[in-house]
Amino acid sequence: MEIIKRSKKIEDVNMLSPLVWAYIGDSVYELFIRTNLVNTSNAKPHKLHIESIKYVKAKAQADILEKIYDVLTDKEKDIVRRGRNTENHHVAKNSNIADYAKSTAFEALIGYLYLSYQDERLSEILEMCLKK
Repeated sequence: MEIIKRSKKIEDVNMLSPLVWAYIGDSVYELFIRTNLVNTSNAKPHKLHIESIKYVKAKAQADILEKIYDVLTDKEKDIVRRGRNTENHHVAKNSNIADYAKSTAFEALIGYLYLSYQDERLSEILEMCLKK
């Protein structure tokens, strides 16, 4: 049973903007990180928040993308390329343009895998994100 219903067909997912993939990917990744921290820590919410920032800030996501890039399939690399090259008129504070583009690409990949029901592959990639 899905807790959150995904109803787009793969053809429709492929037609979405990479920024839409990144929009949902940001949420999926943050929920994964927060859940992992709650599962592995007894910390209070403020400490959990401070710890989660280490994983979800643009620089951290850019570094993760570089770390996992070689194990991505050609299709996944194409998703990353599209996410990185999408024109975005926003750059997060405490980030530079290059890291922000890479973090958007990372989030686009996560969002694409989620929206296209590739849960097993999504899980593999998310688990790689936790390895130092």
